[in-house]
Amino acid sequence: METKIEKLDKRLELAYLGGGEERINKQHAKKKLTARERIAYLLDEGSFEEMGVLVTHRTTDFGMENQIFFGDGVVTGYGTIEGRLVYVFAQDFTVFGGALSETHAEKICKIMDQAVKVGAPCIGLNDSGGARIQEGVRSLGGYADIFHRNVQSSGVIPQLSAIMGPCAGGAVYSPAMTDFTIMVEDTSYMFVTGPNVVKTVTNEEVTAEELGGASTHSTKSGVAHLTAANDIQCLDDIKKLLSYIPQNNKETTKKIPFELGEELRPHLIGLIPEDAHKPYDMHDVIKGVIDDNSFFEIQKDYAENIIVGFARLAGRSIGIVANQPMQLAGCLDTNSSIKAARFTRFCDCFNIPLLVLVDVPGFLPGTDQEWNGIIKNGAKLLYALSEATVPKITVITRKAYGGAYDVMNSKHIGADMNFAWPTAEIAVMGAKGAAEIIFKNEIKTAKNPEEKWKEKEAEYAFKFADPYRAARRGFIDEVIYPKNTRRKLIKAFQMLESKEINTPKRKHGNIPL
Repeated sequence: METKIEKLDKRLELAYLGGGEERINKQHAKKKLTARERIAYLLDEGSFEEMGVLVTHRTTDFGMENQIFFGDGVVTGYGTIEGRLVYVFAQDFTVFGGALSETHAEKICKIMDQAVKVGAPCIGLNDSGGARIQEGVRSLGGYADIFHRNVQSSGVIPQLSAIMGPCAGGAVYSPAMTDFTIMVEDTSYMFVTGPNVVKTVTNEEVTAEELGGASTHSTKSGVAHLTAANDIQCLDDIKKLLSYIPQNNKETTKKIPFELGEELRPHLIGLIPEDAHKPYDMHDVIKGVIDDNSFFEIQKDYAENIIVGFARLAGRSIGIVANQPMQLAGCLDTNSSIKAARFTRFCDCFNIPLLVLVDVPGFLPGTDQEWNGIIKNGAKLLYALSEATVPKITVITRKAYGGAYDVMNSKHIGADMNFAWPTAEIAVMGAKGAAEIIFKNEIKTAKNPEEKWKEKEAEYAFKFADPYRAARRGFIDEVIYPKNTRRKLIKAFQMLESKEINTPKRKHGNIPL
């Protein structure tokens, strides 16, 4: 007769084995780690404390009473990453394909609740075929319980999702409501309805990868914020991302020790082409102002006309939003506005200061943009930056035209400090278009209309295509030498560290969704 200790040992051994050696080997054959291997790699060695290891499902229909696995397809608990407390769940594809049951969901909900109570990030490693169909509405209710907690946790604790296998149907909505979603290339996918359903309903032939793979969601839909070549890189990205984020909405990120030196960056001089129509890479500006090798770009391959990401400045984490002249001349469009608005709101939630780098000729024109709601979507970025109460600093490097000047963290919508390079052009529109409108009759009646147009273009450019009129009005706090930008930013952010704004009491605003 087995002892009580032997009884426990046997159960734990079965739990740690998941769906068994054969299914574990199949997981490895697909170049995927198991749930426990993922947690072991993600967390500091020996720090993981498991919760709910002996939980089993309660289903007796369809012969399920004969298929009992301890843990019920998900490993949950807490541990540390670089010494920081985090909560984590990892779905186990070797057990019922990681399908979510009532008890599976209860385990996830338990750690989500705990994470909010203590103020620590919650990380989900998703690898699941969806709801466990043998349970019917109970599994659907389990999903809804998780969704509700995602919403209640939003803006309170950071929520990170890794898609490391299938994620379909209702399962996709939880990652969509978390702060960041990372997908593994070739082994993961996300979609509401799979290829078979698509074919049945629309007669459209499409593969799972084309419909909802990492490439699709990182370039076309914007659902994925990051992609990784394999499980290891995905978990490394989670660790790196977490290093820029505080534990919760009441804390700030820890500052890396830093001593202020000269901080001049002479290579920024001459970076802006003399020809206003020539592009340059805004990444070069970013590299020229931040701490070395500290930029961590988010959604790099989606809406490339705007750059968003985290960096460090004098050892302190900041968020960067920057127009990219290399794509669409840096124009704002529907996708870039949404991308930047979402990132801005995350930074504001978690006390991460914002740096906005501006070179924007306006909003992208065209029927496609108007019909796809550029008015509403452009307003999202305007709303997000207006709403943000964290320290906000703007640097205008070149163009800041029209309504886009207002939207890109202008003084008028609450920016704390606004700098401009001598190359900055702040105007309603470019000199050529403005001259055509203002001097239409003069140009039309001139002996040489083309020559007159160029003359009036130069006149308008002389009057408005510089930062000094805005500076005279106080809309620009200082026109600075490009080489001094990093030093100016360091001192300005240090000055703003104790910034505090008391906003009017309200339930919440009504962002133009």
